[in-house]
Amino acid sequence: MVDFDVVVVGGGNAGFSAAHSAAENGARVLLLEKAPEDAAGGNSYYTAGAFRFTFDDLDEIADLLEPDERHPDSVVPAYPAAAFRADMDRVTGGRCDPVLTDVLVSRSTDTVRWLASKGLTWRLMYERQAYLSGGKWVFSGGLHVGTVGGGKGLIAEHTAAALREGVEIRYGAEVTALHLDDRGVTYRADGVEHRVSAGAIVLAAGGFEASAERRARNLGPEWARAHVRGTPTNTGDVLDLALAAGAAPHGDWTTCHSTAWDADADPDGGDRELTNQLTRQSYPIGIVVNRAGERFVDEGADFRNYTYAKYGREILRQPDGRAFQLFDAKTRPLLRSEEYDSHPIAAARADTLLELAAALGIDAQRLDRTVREFNESIVDAEFDPAVKDGRAARVEPPKSNWALALDTPPYYGFAVGCGITFTFGGLHVDAAARVLDTSGAPIAGLFACGEMVGGLFSGNYPGGSGLTSGAVFGRLAGAGAATA
Repeated sequence: MVDFDVVVVGGGNAGFSAAHSAAENGARVLLLEKAPEDAAGGNSYYTAGAFRFTFDDLDEIADLLEPDERHPDSVVPAYPAAAFRADMDRVTGGRCDPVLTDVLVSRSTDTVRWLASKGLTWRLMYERQAYLSGGKWVFSGGLHVGTVGGGKGLIAEHTAAALREGVEIRYGAEVTALHLDDRGVTYRADGVEHRVSAGAIVLAAGGFEASAERRARNLGPEWARAHVRGTPTNTGDVLDLALAAGAAPHGDWTTCHSTAWDADADPDGGDRELTNQLTRQSYPIGIVVNRAGERFVDEGADFRNYTYAKYGREILRQPDGRAFQLFDAKTRPLLRSEEYDSHPIAAARADTLLELAAALGIDAQRLDRTVREFNESIVDAEFDPAVKDGRAARVEPPKSNWALALDTPPYYGFAVGCGITFTFGGLHVDAAARVLDTSGAPIAGLFACGEMVGGLFSGNYPGGSGLTSGAVFGRLAGAGAATA
């Protein structure tokens, strides 16, 4: 007799989704989490809890949402399946696996409702996804809903649900071997090796983003100095175990999700107090320069949800891997308070650009010229941060939307580095989350979900699709494992 019907390796959103699914299908489930209990939750704990999913009208999902007096004054555009698919194709440059993308999109809404049935709670994310325009809260970018309490709330509610379902959770359990012939895993806890047998195994242990050595090997040597945004435990060990056991790699192993991150944050990650507050994502309404005082990206190329996951890479390419987001008295009130008012923070305030440059270590003369050229090139169009307003700066690189002159003191500067969130390369799974071998055949009793699934993202990703993917494929993996 096996010890458990299903063993889930990893205790983030994907792993818990697999555990819920396996349990509801009658399985005895063990969830192994590498981190100790006070550091658990994987990368999911460090997120804002945002989920991207399809709907045709706000009334269609109103029953999911926490009551809020702002609802009647909210403009939440429909997000049909065709838009989700188009966003996936557009932001990845057509490099998203069509089979897996179809599963993600088609099952997104039903999976969110399923999570709600497990006790997860949801809200409209006003502070992150909406601007007040014309007396209305206007949402944009296809991402509107997140879990109550963000990533912290997400993991707390997942954990409570799993315990209600009878899932056994063992913390501080680092998986060191997979046994595919006779089904099971070996894990180390408190220096002691334990072997557990199982009817099936679900891998949900994340990517390799917290390993400087694996980042350098797969992404490039410069990535060794990237900041880790989330958990320090996602080091790719379980990914390597699966590959060594014959699982096929899939997707883009050379790129990742990375964003603007507080330059003075702990490079090894793991800040469980500030978590996602260390991001700096209001850059579309300001300008971003490097130490030489030069702009290097189109800050207004698209809504933030479609650019932030690739702009960390551009920051890493700058001198010292450092950049500076600049704002003035006009734009400072529009910044996301949870991020730009957090403490401690790598920032400066000054009455002149010269003083700001000196405080941040930017070439003052070049910055003065950059700002002057930028200000003089702005076209005459109405500024509206809630829509793509076409208010452009005709410089190189251009700013396609939301260009406001940087000319009203005081001035504000925020120093940012590259924060890596998760890696895009992973294992090849089919539409049922079964892990495939190098010949394309399913490996009996082995499933994967979350960051361990390769092929969905490349170069970039639509914000909020990572947590949705983890839940969609976690649910599939758990159901498949329970009946394997």
